[in-house]
Order: sequence, then C-alpha cells, then structure tokens
Amino acid sequence: MAQKKTLMAFGKKIPHTYVIIFFVILIAAVFTWFVPGGNFQRETITTNSGTREVIVPNSFQYTENVPQTWQVFSAFYEGFVRTPKIIVFILILGGAFWILNESRAIDLGVYSFLRKSEKLNKFKLIRALGVNNIIITVVMLIFSFFGAIFGMSEETIAFVIIFVPMAISMGYDSIVGVCMCFLAAGLGFAGCLMNPFTLGIAQEIAGIPLFSGLEYRFIIWIIFNIVGIGFVLWYAARIKKNPTRSIVYKEDAYWREHQEKTDYNISEKSKTPTWIAYISTLVAMIIAAIIWPINSIALGAGSFQMPALPMLAVLFAIFGWVSVRKSIQAFVLNILIFTILWLVIGVTGFAWGLLELAALFFAMAIISGIAMGKDANDTAKSFIAGARDIMSAALVVGLAGGIIVILENGAIIDTILFGISNAIEGAGKITTLGLMYTFTSLINMIITSGTAKAALIMPILKDISQMVDLSLQATVTAFHIGDGFTNMITPTSGVLIGVLEVARIPFSKWFAWAWKLILLLVIIGFLALIPTVTMQLNGF
Repeated sequence: MAQKKTLMAFGKKIPHTYVIIFFVILIAAVFTWFVPGGNFQRETITTNSGTREVIVPNSFQYTENVPQTWQVFSAFYEGFVRTPKIIVFILILGGAFWILNESRAIDLGVYSFLRKSEKLNKFKLIRALGVNNIIITVVMLIFSFFGAIFGMSEETIAFVIIFVPMAISMGYDSIVGVCMCFLAAGLGFAGCLMNPFTLGIAQEIAGIPLFSGLEYRFIIWIIFNIVGIGFVLWYAARIKKNPTRSIVYKEDAYWREHQEKTDYNISEKSKTPTWIAYISTLVAMIIAAIIWPINSIALGAGSFQMPALPMLAVLFAIFGWVSVRKSIQAFVLNILIFTILWLVIGVTGFAWGLLELAALFFAMAIISGIAMGKDANDTAKSFIAGARDIMSAALVVGLAGGIIVILENGAIIDTILFGISNAIEGAGKITTLGLMYTFTSLINMIITSGTAKAALIMPILKDISQMVDLSLQATVTAFHIGDGFTNMITPTSGVLIGVLEVARIPFSKWFAWAWKLILLLVIIGFLALIPTVTMQLNGF
C-alpha cells in the first residue's frame, strides 16, 4: 500500500508531456538568442532510394541569427504543418481500431492465444524457460528484424494498440507492450543489417559498397538484442510478481478496466453483412493478384520475386471462409491479421509510406464495420469516437514538431552541426570514432529522421574520417549505431511521442524507465565500435 501511495505521489510531481515539450520549445527559443546563425551550402545527389540534399563539407558560413520570441506560441501550429503525415495516420489509426475494438475481436484473439500458449507448459523445456518469456522474445526478435531490414519505425504505432492490451493480459504493464514492438524495432534500427534508408544512404555518401560489412553488423545486432530483450524480460518478471511496482500502474488502470469489462464468451454468429464483407474483400484481393501477379520483395541490398498477392488471396479465401463460418469476431480478427500481412508486403514489395498504410487501416475499418452489421452512419460515428479518443496523441506530435521549427527558424541548426564537427577534428582514431558516435547520438535531439540525418551529417563525418585515416566503414557504423538509441527517448521524435500517447504512457515516466537501458545500450554501442579500428574485419 505504501508503495502504491509513493507511485501516486510520484505521478503528481511529474509534469505532463505537453508541459515538458513546451518547456523544451522555450529552451530552444532561448538558444536562438545566444547561438550565432549559420548555414552550410547544400547540393543534391542521387542515391538508390532517390535524390537527397546533402551538406557540402567546408562550406559553413556564419549568418545573422533570428531570435525567436512570440514564435514559441506559433510553434504548435507550425509543428502540425511540419508533421501532418504522422498526425493524420494516428487519427485514422484511432478511428479504425475503435471500430475493431467494438467487436471485441482483439480481446478474444489475445485471450485465445494466451490460453492456448499455456498448454505448452506441458513441455519441460518450455515450462523452464517460461511461455510468456518465449512470446516476448519471439515478438521482439521479429520487430527487431523488421527494424534492421527495412527500418520499421512509424509502423510500430499501429502495433501498440495490439501489444499493450496483450501485455496487460499477460500480467505485465503497458511499458512491456511498447517494448515488444517499438523498443524492439529500435534495437534493430541500431543494429541496421540492411536498412536502405539509413545504412544504404550513409554508405553511398561514404562511397563504399552498399551493405558491405554485414558480417560484423550481424554480430552487433545479436548483442543489442541480447541486452535489450534480456532487460525487458528482467523487468517483466519483476512486474509479474508485483504489478504495483510499475511506474505506470496508475495509467494502466484504463487498460485493466477495459480487460475486466470484456466478456470473453462473446461469439456472435455471422450474418449476411459478414458474408458480404468476406466476398467483397476476396474479390478485391483477387483483382489485386491479377494486376500484380508477381511481386518483387526488397530486403536490403537484395530482392526476390514471389507471387505474394496471389498467395494472400488464396490464404484469405481459405481462412476467411473458416473464420466467417465461426463468428463475426473471428472474421474481424482475420481481417486484422491480413491487414498486417498486407502492411509487410506493401512496405517490402511496394515501398509503401504512411499514406498507403493509412489507406490500408481505413479500409480495414470499413470492412470491419460492414462485417459487424453497422450502417454507414454508425460506422462514421464510431470512427469519429476513436479519432477523438486518440486526439491527444496527434496534438502532442504537432507540439513536438514545434521544437525543430524554432531551431530552424532561428537559423542555428547548422551552427550546432558546425560546432560539434570542429570539436571532433584532431583526435586519435578511437577518440574520433567515439566523438562521431556521440555527435550522432546528440543530433538525434534535433533531427530524428535517420534518412535526413544521413544526408546531412555523413558528408561531414566522411571528411573528418579521411583526415585521420579512419575506415569509412567504421564511420558509417558509428553513424547508424548512434542513430539508433537516443531517438527512443527524445521528446522531438514524433514516432516516440505518438507511441507513448497511444499507449497512454506519459513521456516523463517513459524517460524515467528507459534512460538506464538507453545508457547501457549507448555504452555497449561504443564498445562495439572499438573492434572496427583495432581488428581486421571483413568489409572494414
């Protein structure tokens, strides 16, 4: 009881996420008064992933700074203008999953999955390892792989709504649910096996073979996963023993109440609208399979041909038929599963972005509404209710974007880049590598996009590494590891803020929980860089 009171008192002392972000905006505005203005010249280059604007080394010039005053109040508006894709995606996601949740399909799916997984306890090895530990590990490895191969980031927002309720049902907290998808993808992003959006661009700018050095990067990826997943399993075990020890125990009341109200015996027999939803969806998938019979699936540097859409159409015809005969809930859950499969195929095979993903989840919402027998008005009302429920997440993403707006309008971002790059020059190889790594980690506070960061700072890092005769591959490795960890804790990251708001975790509490793990990973990341200088590694 005493511990619960302590947690409640702790929660009252911590500022709201909006307050923290607005305070950071004020600090950024103060910087614009004292940091000189400046800018680098930029040039456009062509890479495998399109044209990119990069900095021209040794082209920095000081300019007049633009002190920000009343602009701190317009930063909210400009932040919305800067990050519309994530904001709209979150709103559509909220509306779509509200409709889905009204069917209780996700709740029943999670309950059924966990109930069946408990039967695996009859095997001694699985019982010794723990079924829940295996589930957490497997899920995190999958998302880590996605992060390492195609840079999964924004997409994790959609999975938070699935894994947070699952974690609560397993006896954990919302932090464990966020770790299962968002943190895992971040581990993979840092390991960066073949991510074309960060590693690919960085290596092209550095002028080294695309996705070379894979062998050592695979070792790094394994190490990061062992540390990250091990930490989450240790934390999950503590919360399992005493849920009130969770720093978000108070916030998780929302998820616990939802779980308690769920009737797991609901099983509504499919009606005519459910069959209409099944047939119309199947027809649409068959048409897509006819238009795109063979699909090129890109994984890093390589790609392979496969009839992905025809396979999905055949699988949906079979499993859709089985599920619609079982119940409405089974069919809606089946729609969710195939939406996720379409997401993976769309990202890897068609280079989908948030626009296409938003359209995908919107279609899922409409199909689910039809399957449940909702008319157009009821579906619209449910969608609006979901968007309203998740509005705070969209608002805070816009507010976080205001931080960057202030720094850009104040003309001090390039000055910060120039100052840090000057501090790196003149050191030994290991020291230079460490400073590059620190530089990239700190720049995450300003530029969270890995693609934008690669285009902006890799020309500078390349120039410095050549001055001290440092391996360009080692420089690229310092960049992609530095790009991976601190953006999982910075309030300027629209993805992080979106994930936390969907999970209903205050940023301050996430920071209080995550900083120790992030610091550990940052230290291990630096240690992993040392062999790139002291050892003969393939590709380095």
